[in-house]
Amino acid sequence: MPGSNGSWTFSVIYSFTGGSDGFAPAFGSLIFDPAGNLYGTAEMGGQGSGTVFKLTHSKGAWKEKTLYAFAGGSDAGYPLAGLSWDTAGNLYGATVRGGTANAGAVFQLKHVKTGWKEKVLYSFTGGNDGAYPEYGGVTLNAAGAVYGTAAGGGTSGQGVVFVLKPFKSDWKETVLYSFTGGGDGGQPFAGLTFSTAGNLFGAAAYGANGGGTVFKVAHTTSGWKESTLHTFAGSDGQYPYAGVVVDSKGKLYGTTFRGGTGNAGVVYQVTP
Repeated sequence: MPGSNGSWTFSVIYSFTGGSDGFAPAFGSLIFDPAGNLYGTAEMGGQGSGTVFKLTHSKGAWKEKTLYAFAGGSDAGYPLAGLSWDTAGNLYGATVRGGTANAGAVFQLKHVKTGWKEKVLYSFTGGNDGAYPEYGGVTLNAAGAVYGTAAGGGTSGQGVVFVLKPFKSDWKETVLYSFTGGGDGGQPFAGLTFSTAGNLFGAAAYGANGGGTVFKVAHTTSGWKESTLHTFAGSDGQYPYAGVVVDSKGKLYGTTFRGGTGNAGVVYQVTP
């Protein structure tokens, strides 16, 4: 926290035990609720397949509570990514494994009177529908549709951009784009970012001669169309594992794991 003299104080507010509370909170960021509580995921622990947790600040200390422990198998398992809210206060996320085909799943945690109730909204088959949603989690639009990426599966086995929408008493998945692993890139590890116009932006970690790409998926009158905005060549960056953020002028910003003058990674900007 910031001090009056401009310095900052570092504090550990919770240490995981590796037991029922979870183990290895890996790639997902924390999110706040309106009351200032923190929510996140741990990749392992719980029942062995990870947890969703809450940290509450009270009387000068933080208290951890496990909201859900994944069972693996047909349940979701191993949440690498963080969480997202809907307008009703429900939590959404994705796991890299679990589901009926052990190819990953998208889940919902609904706040009920007795606590939190988990529901697997979709289990990936590993086929054309996608497989293994990795670091990016999911993004919701104002209508409650759930958008995300899966690093595997699709028509070429190079990953997909997908959307889940409520359908009767269940949810229906639609693949908006399947990566080929060529000039369009492949294996999107990161999640998606909406622009104010409702377009989706993201990054594919590989493909395009091995460097990866920055892409746009736009909703047109004939459906969703993918455009490759930049192809990394190594000297300008390589392996964009993380997603992008969009500023008020529509410029995109992100990072790459490798590449650059010292092959140690870059921070980049893509300008329309």
